[in-house]
Amino acid sequence: MKQGFKRRRFLLLLIVAGVICAEAQPFREDILAFKKQDSLHPPQGNAILFVGSSSFTKWTDVQNYFPGFLIINRGFGGSSLPDLIRYANDVIISYHPRQVVIYCGDNDLAASDTVSSATVVSRFKALFALIRLQLPGEPIAFISIKPSPSRAKLMPKMAEANRAIKQFLAGQKNTAFIDVYHLMLDKDGKPIDEIFVGDKLHMNSKGYAIWQKAIKPFLLQ
Repeated sequence: MKQGFKRRRFLLLLIVAGVICAEAQPFREDILAFKKQDSLHPPQGNAILFVGSSSFTKWTDVQNYFPGFLIINRGFGGSSLPDLIRYANDVIISYHPRQVVIYCGDNDLAASDTVSSATVVSRFKALFALIRLQLPGEPIAFISIKPSPSRAKLMPKMAEANRAIKQFLAGQKNTAFIDVYHLMLDKDGKPIDEIFVGDKLHMNSKGYAIWQKAIKPFLLQ
């Protein structure tokens, strides 16, 4: 009975998040590339899984930033939270990781002016419920949506979504909210320009050094 309630609750969250649809599957090539990579080089078990959008995709040397931790990077550029939900079995559940570290939501807000912070929070809750349903008690960490010069106009929505997700996770077991948002701002509250590459959206090594310091204390040994 309890399991049935959880499933009904999860389906409701999916409907609220607006991710049940019959559209074509984007990013399918990325998922197939992951599967091919796994077939050629099977990932070790009990690893920490980094999953999300291009801030992870472009962190190609992420393992070097966290010596002593086994990292699997399954970021696929341009993805939003509905994409993580769509491919959760492929990029999360199938790895049975010791911990899931999520960075996503940035592209959700940038996709349309109609996407609100509440929409992002609903989508995250749906993803969280899916992971917990399939991997009960799974430790989950969420990296706050980052500010960037190219998306400065979205910062109020980003900050609001971050606050709500942090509050939600505070009421859940085995979770962490990793705040990189404030670490990436200058004294005037603007994104630090020098930590970004030329597109003013993605980070350079200085930006990833900030992330390293913020994330490492939350990784499970």
